[in-house]
Amino acid sequence: MTVSGALMGRRPCLVVVDVQKAAVAAGPFQVDRVLENIAALLSAARKSGAEVVFVQHDGEPGESEEPHTPGWEIHPAVAPEGDEPVFRKRFNSAFRETELHSYLQTRGVDALIIVGIQTEYCVDTSVRVAFELGYTVVLPEMTNTTFDNGAVSAQEIYEMFNHRIFADRFASVIPVGDVLQALG
Repeated sequence: MTVSGALMGRRPCLVVVDVQKAAVAAGPFQVDRVLENIAALLSAARKSGAEVVFVQHDGEPGESEEPHTPGWEIHPAVAPEGDEPVFRKRFNSAFRETELHSYLQTRGVDALIIVGIQTEYCVDTSVRVAFELGYTVVLPEMTNTTFDNGAVSAQEIYEMFNHRIFADRFASVIPVGDVLQALG
């Protein structure tokens, strides 16, 4: 599907999932490219007046994303501006025990552009839950990332989830340039 088909007549929201300092510092697959693409999407969404929200994972005490520690903070390359909301979560889903869904409903949002870290965990779960809640879901290419897991490389995980699991099932996986053009 094209981005115009996925977003035509929709009220989109850019959802930035768990792009926190500790995760970025750990060096996931193509992280610099992913950060650049997310930053470009943020700029375009803000200029277009689209909703922008952030999701921030609360790790357990002693973990790298323990609340109110440096690793927990959203990475400055893609940080919220003004009154853009941040929804804190404790689970893989951006929706479980958060106010994200009700926030989106009150604003008439019906399409989500989901980006972030980690492809096979929090991005995957958030994509599937968003789909089940009835949102049109768009995943711009090279805007989510992950890590090698010992048996499978991060690149293989990224490609498998984006092009074999998400695409045409739960989301439209579209070149980032096309999404930028649609927001512009």
